[in-house]
Amino acid sequence: MLTHVTLGTDDPARAFAFYDALLAPLGVVRVEGGADAGFAGWAREPDATPQFWVLIPFDGRPAAVGNGLTVGFEAATRPEVDAFHARALSLGARDEGPPGLRAHYHPDYYGAYVRDLDGHKLCCACHHPPA
Repeated sequence: MLTHVTLGTDDPARAFAFYDALLAPLGVVRVEGGADAGFAGWAREPDATPQFWVLIPFDGRPAAVGNGLTVGFEAATRPEVDAFHARALSLGARDEGPPGLRAHYHPDYYGAYVRDLDGHKLCCACHHPPA
């Protein structure tokens, strides 16, 4: 359904290092861009979609956080969610909700929430029962 999601940053080198470290354990790797270019994109494979992009806003204004916006990354297992949350915090993210069941979404929704270094809300969720 989606081709990509894009978030803004005012510090691409810092943001790209954060996402490289955070997403690689989920099998999501940088497929294009870098700090010199001012943009970078991540995906499971180079031409696969959806893709996740972080960039300096094209309009030249400072990056801003979207109210109500959450970018969710899928984990295959609940331990991957736990690791995502711990890794994000170790990289400087802020906690927005520790790993755990959120049965109000569905009985097997196991997720965790953080704010990245620019304040964007991220989620990592597993939708499967424990193995």
